[in-house]
Amino acid sequence: MLLIPAIDLKDGQCVRLRQGRMDDDTVFSNDPVAVAKQWVDAGAKRLHIVDLDGAFAGKPVNAGVIHQICDTFPELDVQVGGGIRDEDTIQTYLEAGVRYAIIGTKAINAPHFVGDVCAVFPGHIIVGLDAKDGKVAIDGWSKLSHHDVTDIAKQFEQDGVESIVYTDISRDGMMQGVNLESTRDLARAINIPVIASGGVTDYDDVKALCHYESEGVMGAIVGRAIYEGTIDLTKAQSLADSLNPPLQHY
Repeated sequence: MLLIPAIDLKDGQCVRLRQGRMDDDTVFSNDPVAVAKQWVDAGAKRLHIVDLDGAFAGKPVNAGVIHQICDTFPELDVQVGGGIRDEDTIQTYLEAGVRYAIIGTKAINAPHFVGDVCAVFPGHIIVGLDAKDGKVAIDGWSKLSHHDVTDIAKQFEQDGVESIVYTDISRDGMMQGVNLESTRDLARAINIPVIASGGVTDYDDVKALCHYESEGVMGAIVGRAIYEGTIDLTKAQSLADSLNPPLQHY
């Protein structure tokens, strides 16, 4: 199972939010490129970057920083979300070196968009499903939709998305452990990989998620835990590899 460090960008800085609230953030660094280097040096094979300002603005705001990270680490797989609402934005990110574009709110508000961009950019589209109590949240987690997570994930699988990033927003940034049951249930319900996000706190969470790798949980995004030191990224990836020796890194 692949552990994927998160870099959340707000006002050009690396921050972490609690439950997605822009007014409840902790600034960890004013140099996101240096933070990316820290995780690459620790062995990260992929980075999860979120343009938080972009998510609320509906268009990229921190794209310059993201392009700089891609330029600095050209061999690194980078997945980017936040404010991706049109094909031109995806094209620009991919040309800059981003490997995967994560579609969030637009996927829920205009589902046909997902199928369209999967056809144009095959193998490069991930859908981010952020949920609470089984319902999908949109608009920077500020609203709950009526969509059931599993049902809509099945639709996106048919559209051709590469994987699903699944976040339990009640756990995100709260250091309360990952929601194993809902993550497992989603992975069992679809045939594309699920990347767990939200609440990964300690090595027990890593062990527990590894138990479900064979059922489709291919990775886990780690944020506050690696910034606050409750998880050492290198040790955690070694632990995951020892439990499920990788045939390849994704």
